[in-house]
Amino acid sequence: MPADDLLARLAALLGPRRFATGAAIPARNAADAAGGAPQPPLAVAMPETTAEVAAVLRLCHGAGQAVVVQGGLTGLAGGAHPRPGEIALSLERLKGVEEVDTTSATLTARAGTPLAEVQAAAEAAGLLCGIDLGARGSCTIGGNVATNAGGNQVLRYGMARRNVLGLEVVLADGTVLTRLNKMMKNNAGYDWTQLHIGSEGTLGVITRVVLALHPRPQAVQTALCAVAGTGGALALLAGLTARFGPGLIVFEAMWHEFLEVARDRIVRARVFDPTPAAAVLVEVAMGAAADPADAFADALGALMEEGHLADAVIAHSEAERARLWAWRESVYEYSRLGLPIINFDLGVPRVAMAAAVEDLRALARARWPRSLTVMFGHIADSNLHVVVAIDPADGLSEVAIEDAVYAVVAGHGGSISAEHGIGVIKRPWLGLSRTDAELALMRRLKATLDPAGILNPGRVLGPG
Repeated sequence: MPADDLLARLAALLGPRRFATGAAIPARNAADAAGGAPQPPLAVAMPETTAEVAAVLRLCHGAGQAVVVQGGLTGLAGGAHPRPGEIALSLERLKGVEEVDTTSATLTARAGTPLAEVQAAAEAAGLLCGIDLGARGSCTIGGNVATNAGGNQVLRYGMARRNVLGLEVVLADGTVLTRLNKMMKNNAGYDWTQLHIGSEGTLGVITRVVLALHPRPQAVQTALCAVAGTGGALALLAGLTARFGPGLIVFEAMWHEFLEVARDRIVRARVFDPTPAAAVLVEVAMGAAADPADAFADALGALMEEGHLADAVIAHSEAERARLWAWRESVYEYSRLGLPIINFDLGVPRVAMAAAVEDLRALARARWPRSLTVMFGHIADSNLHVVVAIDPADGLSEVAIEDAVYAVVAGHGGSISAEHGIGVIKRPWLGLSRTDAELALMRRLKATLDPAGILNPGRVLGPG
């Protein structure tokens, strides 16, 4: 089918309000949050129903037309960033929470629903959505599932995968697969839904999601704890886990360099003096404790006596809690630094975490000493984030820095991606985290479900 004929048929299917070409394409659809130069797609399709998603894909499949799937455009791996000649399939109009079933403790939502709306619907029903990210106001539940998103509460509730019970997915040829399961146990044959979670839209387009909801945690207490580096953070984790078990919800580590940038350039405040080797933001659900605040303070006091932390600041109000969280969320303001930034999302086994941190510090001192390198992460789930704000005086390209960092991570048995996915940006290094046999299997799966290669080509696997 000639391109003009395809565009005409898509325009007739969706109408001018939901299909755009040329100058009518919204600027937001030309880039995602990964920071690449804007690239307007050939067209933008904005279906409002699963049937329309299927019809769009059926036409594109028949024409061999490449499609880039877009949700909230908050991804940091370039997966939703258009490439020349692609049609953007935006799910921004495919939104809304369809049902909250309090008996089954499940929520069903359309894929384009912002995560914050899903969270609010669960909260209104007295329940909790276990998925939570800093981009909750703009990221979508479909994108969260397609990338198997992690976030702040993985320690308690797991990655997105653990929270999904059912899916509806449209395959590349327009076939609709519906398994809106609400049951925890359902062993009827292959669970194809798991294949699409984390596939980054390369095997199918998620259109509806069924999530398992959780009881709301009670009497949550928050503290920022000063610790003696990575070893101290892991010792504190062990102590908190022994005392509170699944009550430990949040464990967010920030190393010295990160704390100094927050103190001097973002938060512009001081919590500990001097700045410790590391600090950990902790949240614990105290449940039915008679006096949760006192019990929490007593537990931290005992851990301090045991040498697991040097100091702690406890939040006694929502305002104080917000001030403590401002330290962890200061990374979202790094655009103020005015330098090109690389965001690394690394997986490192806990047993290797301390050595990896020191090796990365040594690497930065040796290879890019003028650039700013900071580290933070949800280390309880083996996730280490590294941010490099590149000073041009160091004379290194982004690729050279990425090569060096990923080599260190691979040397410690880690992963080039803990929660952000592969997209386009990390694709050259996927072989450091996956064997040749695994990559071959991925390619066979891709060829089976998307034989024409139209869905997010060039993402995760190459070439394309």
